[in-house]
Amino acid sequence: MTRASDAPAELADAVAAGDRKALARAISLVERGEPAGAAIVSALYPRTGRAFVVGITGPSGVGKSTLVSALVRLLRASETTVGVISVDPSSPFTRGALLGDRIRLGEHFLDPGVFIRSMGTRGHVGGLAETTLQATLLLDAFGVDVVLVETVGAGQTEVEITGVADVVVLVLQPGSGDSIQALKAGIMEIPDVIAINKQDEPGAKLLLNDVRSIIGLDPDPEKHPEVVMTSARTGDGVADLLGAIERYRSTLGAGDLLAQRRRKSLSDEVVSLAAGGYLRRLRLAIREDDAMLELIDAVHRREVDPLTAAGRLAAHVVEEVSDAPDSR
Repeated sequence: MTRASDAPAELADAVAAGDRKALARAISLVERGEPAGAAIVSALYPRTGRAFVVGITGPSGVGKSTLVSALVRLLRASETTVGVISVDPSSPFTRGALLGDRIRLGEHFLDPGVFIRSMGTRGHVGGLAETTLQATLLLDAFGVDVVLVETVGAGQTEVEITGVADVVVLVLQPGSGDSIQALKAGIMEIPDVIAINKQDEPGAKLLLNDVRSIIGLDPDPEKHPEVVMTSARTGDGVADLLGAIERYRSTLGAGDLLAQRRRKSLSDEVVSLAAGGYLRRLRLAIREDDAMLELIDAVHRREVDPLTAAGRLAAHVVEEVSDAPDSR
């Protein structure tokens, strides 16, 4: 239930004024799918587009959280303000983030120039929470310079990060079967920068050679992501990684590439949100609409095939939406 203090206009003004509590509350409203959350994002959207968003993705256990913490430390040394969104697995019972705010980011909790938020995936595939983009927009309107989005670590399903981030960093580690799996084309197509973390472990150079071999299969050298060796634990190579991110940012800014990338990402997000809305209506129709319940029963009785039933269900929802007062 929306509280009196959750008045969208007031919360939006407070977020834009740099109120951390208002930002936390606004993100919570967005996560829960409350109308007030959508209204806040809508009110603040004209103030967005200034923050640079960096996606940190890769298999579980490669040290993404430690690497994010090291990047935050470097960014803060230059007085850059930072927002961090850590997308965690969800509890099957509470649907909240299982890991909570990352322990490895603990040194930054009291820094007023850093805002950290964990978000549960709530069963959403793709390595991201469904409301990650909206939370990123709120951080942008809040005024941070850089937003770091760390994904849950779902392997090849993490391609959704490309729809949120301006630059994507893929983190791998030597001696990991998951990292070898990540070398497959499905995930190797998404990074703009690759960090081979835990560089002091055996097999780091071998993984580096494997990564370069895979990258070299693309005949266009301009599409080859820069590869950096790092050790998030010791801090070695983290400055090189930040430098690679900044170089890619400069490449995007040299032409209209950043604008094109953001336009495509926002287009994909609009389609995704629209599809999600239709999917919710479909599920509601199957549960509550007598005609659709009868249709499912007909499928069960083998009187109507699933493909035909799906077409009728989709047509029913489209007709329902077109008849709604706010669709005219």
